Amino acid sequence: MSTVLDIQIEGIGFWAPGWPDWDTLCDGLRLGRACVEGAPAKPVPTMLPAAERRRAPDPVLIACEVAAQACAAAGRDVSTLASVFASTHGDLVITDYMCTTLASAPRELSPIRFHNSVHNAPAGYWTIAAHCHAGSTSISSWHTSFAVALFEAAVQAIADDAPVLLAAYDNESRGPLVDVSPSTPAFGVALVIAPTRADVELPRLQLSFLDTPADAVTGLPPALIDLARGNPMAASALPLLVALVSDSTNVLNLPAGSASAVRIGIS
Repeated sequence: MSTVLDIQIEGIGFWAPGWPDWDTLCDGLRLGRACVEGAPAKPVPTMLPAAERRRAPDPVLIACEVAAQACAAAGRDVSTLASVFASTHGDLVITDYMCTTLASAPRELSPIRFHNSVHNAPAGYWTIAAHCHAGSTSISSWHTSFAVALFEAAVQAIADDAPVLLAAYDNESRGPLVDVSPSTPAFGVALVIAPTRADVELPRLQLSFLDTPADAVTGLPPALIDLARGNPMAASALPLLVALVSDSTNVLNLPAGSASAVRIGIS
């Protein structure tokens, strides 16, 4: 087992169809309610100017919405936070569009969609809108992206003795890519984490890296099972989020590779 990284969670942001924020999810889980009917089909991050929101793809909208929620909950200035952004597969809607267009009519490729196709597009939109000059890292590690990104953010927070924003998200798959990386509902979660301080009462995580594979996590509430089955980032992140809502001490082992895991103690 590696050195333990002791961090605290200052703020959480959340978005999924029918679950527009973290408080709604918490209330739903504690009261046994299903998702909210009539909730917006897409997030509307107000920090992005209207023109930017119109042309931004779904991963940008989701990432900026949950990141803003987490920063507001933490009471942190968005312009000051280093950040880690993570996605399992990037924007497969744009990837499908680009592959189809290049195969059929390459001269018709949209410059804006090409601009938005890069993996760090959500991080770019966020840092520009937040007027943030702090460092930003964009990560992809297939179905272990959440655990790897959480560990990366914790390492940065401990090394720099400063809070770090983590935003993790996936949108839906499209076209032939559905068979390669299936993803149906969109999903996003963000955490503002910081080194643990003894004088602050906040949820704490103790992270360590294991050189052993993790078993599949089971026992999600019925309201979240379909979301976890359909979205790979949700499948990785929801066990931690549910454990935080339960207000009890837990230990989770989240897959971080084919033969490794991130062990998370929750207190």
